[in-house]
Amino acid sequence: MQEIDLATQTMFAELLQRSLDAEFDTEFRENGTFIRKKSKNRLYWHYQWRDGDKTRNKYVGPVADKSITDRVTRFADIKSSFKRRQTLVRALAAAGLPTPDALSGAIIEAMWKAGFFRLRGVLVGTLAFQAYAGPLGVRLGARPLMTQDADFAQFWGVSENIGDTMPPPLDVLRSLDDTFKAVANINDPFVSTRYRNSRDYMVDFLTPNRGSDAHQGRPAKMKALSGAGAQPLRHLDFLIHKTERSVLLHGGGLPVTVPRAERFAVHKLIVAVERVDQAKSMKDIQQAQVLIEALATRRPAELVAAWRTAWDAGKRWREKLEAGRQRLSVEAQAVLSEVIKRQRQRTK
Repeated sequence: MQEIDLATQTMFAELLQRSLDAEFDTEFRENGTFIRKKSKNRLYWHYQWRDGDKTRNKYVGPVADKSITDRVTRFADIKSSFKRRQTLVRALAAAGLPTPDALSGAIIEAMWKAGFFRLRGVLVGTLAFQAYAGPLGVRLGARPLMTQDADFAQFWGVSENIGDTMPPPLDVLRSLDDTFKAVANINDPFVSTRYRNSRDYMVDFLTPNRGSDAHQGRPAKMKALSGAGAQPLRHLDFLIHKTERSVLLHGGGLPVTVPRAERFAVHKLIVAVERVDQAKSMKDIQQAQVLIEALATRRPAELVAAWRTAWDAGKRWREKLEAGRQRLSVEAQAVLSEVIKRQRQRTK
């Protein structure tokens, strides 16, 4: 495991904070007001402003989320600093941190500006994996970073009840590349969950399947995505149940929401066993291995907690976890076993 030097980690932390502040500054105009609304006994921030004779309202996030509430209280003082962020992005890329290819970066930027992450959407897949280098302070290696697709996920319940929408995903994608087309879903030709352009770059929308296997494969209509579809997948609820913020090195920095790194690593062990495509299965294991080795030092308690949560989910989960663990290198298996043992001893 190659660590990133402290100066680079400090630069990344600054970029992340500036990007989150800039995200707020871009989303909300200075002539509006933040208000708190109660829903199901929980408080949520909404942003309200006048648009001619009409009052407009936009969902912001939970009041309990300290990072959001802090930025609400500091909103008047936040100023965008694109040039400084751009300088940091270039310096971090020069230091060896991963950068998305131009199209991937443009797609994620368009989804961010369309409000996907504000609506509690989550970036998953290899592009999410790239976002862990800075927070964990490690180099990820080149092989597990290659991709020709972008994957976005959201809980159906969140999409249904959040009370806000973004433009249709196909419209967002066609604003970048008009060759993007909806791919017909085999189980419902009227609801698409995947979009492909003329270069075979694919964008997928996913949602957890927590119902019966009879619903597996049937696309779910997502209200917050203007009724567009999302593919239900097993185990995805585990992956996106807990998230963290990071930033991708594109333009002036793209603030994204990704799964917690420890959940990403454990999830990769599970899905690697289910893959039919052996090349993708191998990449899953490579990504899991890189993260496990980093997390064993950086977040050992969190790694073990994620492992135990999956382990306690039932016999089928345990079988997949064990099969995935056996595919790790001997060194990575030893690291995982040791950190589990060490955390068990500490909790006795």
